[in-house]
Amino acid sequence: MDRLIDLLPDLWEATAETLYIVSFSLVLGGIAGLLIGLALYATRAGSLFPNRFVFGFLNVLVNFFRPIPFVILLAAVQPLARSVNIRGIGPEFGIFAITIASMFAISRIVEQNLLTVKPGVIEAARAAGASRSRVLFRLVPREALAPLVLGYTFIVVALVDMTAIAGAVAAGGLGEFAIVYGFKQFNPWVTWAAVLIIIVIVQLVQFFGNGLARRILRR
Repeated sequence: MDRLIDLLPDLWEATAETLYIVSFSLVLGGIAGLLIGLALYATRAGSLFPNRFVFGFLNVLVNFFRPIPFVILLAAVQPLARSVNIRGIGPEFGIFAITIASMFAISRIVEQNLLTVKPGVIEAARAAGASRSRVLFRLVPREALAPLVLGYTFIVVALVDMTAIAGAVAAGGLGEFAIVYGFKQFNPWVTWAAVLIIIVIVQLVQFFGNGLARRILRR
């Protein structure tokens, strides 16, 4: 317990590092995943911009990366990270790896949630003179906004989990803190302190996401 008190400054620094990694990964992976998800939705057969080749390519790409366990993906993308001058350790590498993992997971969530929009809503908008681009980028995301918020909430929780796993390769955050000062030094107090902070972060994210989705549904 005394050791944990001595490590409190490092614990708060690791917490801030986790939030930093999650935030940047969410922005980068969230935008890329949204664009890929929109493209998957728009190019599938019978959609707004049907294109068998584009849809097939994106579908295979997402299916290729999405099932890879994150701990294996960490090792697999290290050469790619070094090719763009990112070291295979540290927070920057954590952001790089988590962004790659999250963008493909997000793209599938976006696609599935957009498919919940009723065809009648799209047909009515098209009959009223809305262009296909306007329907794709404005109407469809707005109609699926509440499920998208819940989907992104799920992803944020997954990103927190990924940062903990990334700690195994010295990517920073609470995962590395728990491994270095808790697991390797046989100090369960330190390990559980990191666990409890992760639980608090996840609960706050889930609470905020659920509340935002409810507000959207009430409009």
